[in-house]
Amino acid sequence: MWRTDVARYSGKDLSDEAFEMLGERFKALAEPMRLRLIYALMDGERTVSELVQETGALQANVSKHLRMLLEEGIVGRRKQGLNAYYRIADPTIFELCDLMCGSIQDRLQANLGGFSRSS
Repeated sequence: MWRTDVARYSGKDLSDEAFEMLGERFKALAEPMRLRLIYALMDGERTVSELVQETGALQANVSKHLRMLLEEGIVGRRKQGLNAYYRIADPTIFELCDLMCGSIQDRLQANLGGFSRSS
């Protein structure tokens, strides 16, 4: 069911440039590893090493995805000594992730009878 109460902006109010930026933002979020990194950062700052440990991904892969998230302004970085600490820079990402995760969870529960999990 489409919820119209969550829509704050109408497409007619956005410029072509805004639509381009919106497309780039969604493109940045359209990769499962980047979503894993975002969820790991929702609990607070992490170093690349901590994110590697939490996600099980290779350091080069984590760094590549963090770079894209950084370029899109989704995450921020601060350096302290030899470490770089990453954090969520755009707090609207929390709201977006909550909304989308709720939608996916509802969809999975609705389809639960049609799927079986394999270990």
